Amino acid sequence: MYRSLGKRVVDVALALLACIIVVPIIILGYVLVRLSSPGPGFFVQERLGRQGKTFKVFKLRTMTTNPERNLSQTTNADPEVFAVGRYLRRTKIDELPQIFNVVKGDMSIVGPRPGLPSMLDEMPKWAKARLSERPGLTGLAQVNGNIELSWEQRWKYDVQYVGEISLLNDLKIILRTVLVVIFGESTFRRLP
Repeated sequence: MYRSLGKRVVDVALALLACIIVVPIIILGYVLVRLSSPGPGFFVQERLGRQGKTFKVFKLRTMTTNPERNLSQTTNADPEVFAVGRYLRRTKIDELPQIFNVVKGDMSIVGPRPGLPSMLDEMPKWAKARLSERPGLTGLAQVNGNIELSWEQRWKYDVQYVGEISLLNDLKIILRTVLVVIFGESTFRRLP
């Protein structure tokens, strides 16, 4: 019942409630990005959604504008991440505009993080089970190391999450996400 209907109801309720707190932070972040680096305040990118369909994900821009950049996993050590961008990335504030993706129905609060469309060809067959659910703002892989993990390790966590969806698991992941934001991803690195 939770997987088929309850999860979406909880997503919309939490997302609308979160907007009260999140929208002012997004506006402040947008202003700081525009004052810190030439270019747009938001970064929009195609990502893989449920059943492998693509959608546009919204983020606050954290890197300099470079149309020739290769699409790849980026860390705070990347020289194209500007100072305010590093802070936004470390605190996950850059991800907050995705709350609108949740309201729209492209994403969930908790689920596998949405990958780049090019990742579909690299993903082994077993890992594609992660695409059976909406991608999330946070997920099991994100509270167990996230970028500190290999893609295969993240996919294992995603597939595990998809097999164990429940309200209790989602609440645990949301609470652990708060701790990750406070203490950092490397503190919680665990192999699947």
